[in-house]
Amino acid sequence: MKSQSILFSLVAAVTLTFGVSSSTVYAQCTADLNGDGQIDQADVAQLLANSGPVPFPPPAGPSVITPTWATLLEAAPDPAVVTDANLRAAIVASGFAWRIRDTSSNIEMLLVPAGTFMMGCSPGDAECQGNESPAHQVTLTNAFYLGKTEVTQAQWTAKMGSNPSSFQGANYPDAASRPVEQVSWNTIASGSNSYMSLTGLRFPTEAEWEFACRAGTTTARYGVPNDIAWYVSNSGGTRAVATKLPNALGLYDTLGNVWEWCADGSGPYSSGSVTNPTGTGTDRLLRGGSWRDGSNDSRGSRRLDGFGLDFAYFSVGFRVARTP
Repeated sequence: MKSQSILFSLVAAVTLTFGVSSSTVYAQCTADLNGDGQIDQADVAQLLANSGPVPFPPPAGPSVITPTWATLLEAAPDPAVVTDANLRAAIVASGFAWRIRDTSSNIEMLLVPAGTFMMGCSPGDAECQGNESPAHQVTLTNAFYLGKTEVTQAQWTAKMGSNPSSFQGANYPDAASRPVEQVSWNTIASGSNSYMSLTGLRFPTEAEWEFACRAGTTTARYGVPNDIAWYVSNSGGTRAVATKLPNALGLYDTLGNVWEWCADGSGPYSSGSVTNPTGTGTDRLLRGGSWRDGSNDSRGSRRLDGFGLDFAYFSVGFRVARTP
């Protein structure tokens, strides 16, 4: 209807201005649609013949925020990767880009949206340890970015200039793609020459880690152990990252390969609901299981606590996080 109104207005304008008689005008006049030097009924007929929908450009899609410290890789979550529809919707609602690359470290990171979940021992999980209880509701009010994989030997060496890992050398041709290990919490995060100081990255909190690992699931694991994790029965050592199946957020090796340091002190859980919790105490936590441990350690709620800041071992590595 709107295009018809515009059309009738144009016809009226031609008629009122020039009339429909055979008035002679210059051929270059814009109202002389057929170029015969006349403005008459033939031009009106030509105008009617050319009528139709006005081709407006499609509306622009919603813009997303890419952090100043990152390069955009993909703005919106890929449904083939982020397989949980609720997580996709939450990522889009956050307003931040889904997939980015941290400029300082060259690490690919994925957005983990804000959300609420049950932290601790999963319902029906007979393998739970005492420090995994009580299960309690946790709310994370802020989205954050998390490394798509554990930090690799190549990523560590590029920033630190040396490689402390056990699984390197001629016997391990894919060492660059294996997770860095034998790195203490202090080496990673304490002091001006630490990895975190040099990159601007951080550890995830324990709650952020578990929320991201679970990726919307409420079970002990997000898949069959042999499909998702490198552990003692199938590994023989660390393995190249991202060679098992990811979880529903697109994160690899959150279970198995190497234990991952968290930011928190290793205090007991609250019995009530909490928001943005951080653990207490000077010792630190490890999460996720490793290549030298059984599948019972490769569970979303498993906590290995009581480690000093200078502890390092060949089954302990880390994953980075960053606040948008």
